Amino acid sequence: MRRFLAVFGLAVVLYAAGPEPVVVDTDSGLFGDDGAALAMLMRSPQRVAVPGVIITPGNVWPGQGAKYTSAILKLLGRPGVRVYTGAAGPLIHTAAMAREAGGRWAAAAYMGAFAEEAPGAAAASRNGGAVEFLIREIERQPGGVTILAIAPMTNLALALRLRPDLETRIKRVVFMGGALATPGNATPAAEFNFWFDPEAARIVLRSRIPEKVMFALDICNTAPIRKAEFDRVAAAGTPLTDLFREDLGNRFPGFLKDPAAVGYLWDSLAAAYVLDPGFVTRSETRYLDVQTDWGREYGAVIPLDRTLAPDATPVRVMQTLDFARVFELYRGLLTAR
Repeated sequence: MRRFLAVFGLAVVLYAAGPEPVVVDTDSGLFGDDGAALAMLMRSPQRVAVPGVIITPGNVWPGQGAKYTSAILKLLGRPGVRVYTGAAGPLIHTAAMAREAGGRWAAAAYMGAFAEEAPGAAAASRNGGAVEFLIREIERQPGGVTILAIAPMTNLALALRLRPDLETRIKRVVFMGGALATPGNATPAAEFNFWFDPEAARIVLRSRIPEKVMFALDICNTAPIRKAEFDRVAAAGTPLTDLFREDLGNRFPGFLKDPAAVGYLWDSLAAAYVLDPGFVTRSETRYLDVQTDWGREYGAVIPLDRTLAPDATPVRVMQTLDFARVFELYRGLLTAR
């Protein structure tokens, strides 16, 4: 009886708490892993509530990212969810720097938005308000908001610089970014999200946010998507999975052109953690920083010299996972009707 009452009491507490507010910070392309992450959250209303989505430059420039994200929300039957853009580019890094780095050392394997001409003021997104929205949500629900950062951290860093008092009022940031013991996917030293805006990543890692949960390339590389997994999702034949099929089939990684291609869950792992942290089987805590000296190592994850940021909180680095469990969550939510 005591056990029943304890379980019942926990259920009442969880019900009373309601869905967890999650602000999604994305640089979504046509669909990819960003779109999948957004779909997973939107299809879990009993677990999370998404008050809005903010767009950060990364894979694409913000105007295009806002269009892609709005289209995905429409497919999900959630066109009323507001989409906000903020920073037009990284804090310091530029396409010119990236090109010069390629000439001096080695070209980036993936340039993201830097491969395209940045839009002029007339063509840029007019949504705006991302940083202000983020600050407003944290103020409205102090200690309650999770930020799912699946893009470079430019907008979040700007919010922390404008309002450093908000650092301790964020519940947690769950992010995909960085590479520890594995080579980067932008340069040999750096994962793309950290490489695109290293200074922003440094600001976040040196902050006092109470909980920082990191999905680096190291764990993402243990969650590959191959043709068999692609087929299981694409076969559902819904409007959402048709978009999934088009993007992953004909763009990256191109399963319809090359059945031996391999993709990874990447951002979807961070979203899955918000819904079911139990799929992570091992993690460890570290104090981490980001290399911001321009050079070969630009954007690399390095140990934090704590004398430089004595108030920084540590990072929980996710290390191993139950792939079958997380893939079933991913597949089930993407193929839901």
